[in-house]
Amino acid sequence: MLKAERYRHFVEYFSKNQPNAVTELNYNSPYQLLVAVILSAQCTDKRINQVTPALFERFPDAAALAASDADEIFTYIRSVSYPNNKAKHLAGMGKMLTEVFGGEVPSDLDDLQKMPGVGRKTANVIASVVFDAPAIAVDTHVFRVANRLGLVRASTPLAVEKQLVKNLPENTLAIAHHWLILHGRYICVARSPKCEICPLTWFCKYYAQQNTETALLKAEALKFRKSKDAKKKKIQKAIVKELVKRSVDKDI
Repeated sequence: MLKAERYRHFVEYFSKNQPNAVTELNYNSPYQLLVAVILSAQCTDKRINQVTPALFERFPDAAALAASDADEIFTYIRSVSYPNNKAKHLAGMGKMLTEVFGGEVPSDLDDLQKMPGVGRKTANVIASVVFDAPAIAVDTHVFRVANRLGLVRASTPLAVEKQLVKNLPENTLAIAHHWLILHGRYICVARSPKCEICPLTWFCKYYAQQNTETALLKAEALKFRKSKDAKKKKIQKAIVKELVKRSVDKDI
């Protein structure tokens, strides 16, 4: 299948079935989204949504965040991943957002990336979600799913981003980010993708590769080997159990 066809099928499916896909992070302002995305690095959206209500109540805007320090911020985010670093990032981000940008989240990608804790991925999320910019953020889900489907062939997030931007219709870039994330989060998971319920297998490159005759034979051989190993372990446990029993009987 040609790459252009694969992209067309991808866009057609999700445009029909997930036309209103959005981030699962809860927020009410650009500032809140920026904070939530910084916190979400290597952490689940579910966990971030549990933490942010109290955090936003205490720090409703950049000025409140800037007036605090990393130690206090830490007490609100201790349950997320890497809380020490993220607390420092939020404290620094609050100060820069207040002192340099007047408390308003900037729309420019370069300006966004000047702030602590804001890398290219976070900047692209803000640019696309808040400002409807033709940008696409690449996290682990986007990276994995785009490669598996065959939309890209890339080994770095930046290369994935460039190929997606080049081949996707500009007006779909922002929502395609959510399509790929949600598909990766619930179906095309990292370790054991749920191909049996995936509606995209008919044009998925990964699925085709995993279901060649050779791949199926290898999978069957591995399954057989594991079953033999399990049988051996069962026999070994039985032997050990019998030896222990005999030892106890002898002591008695």
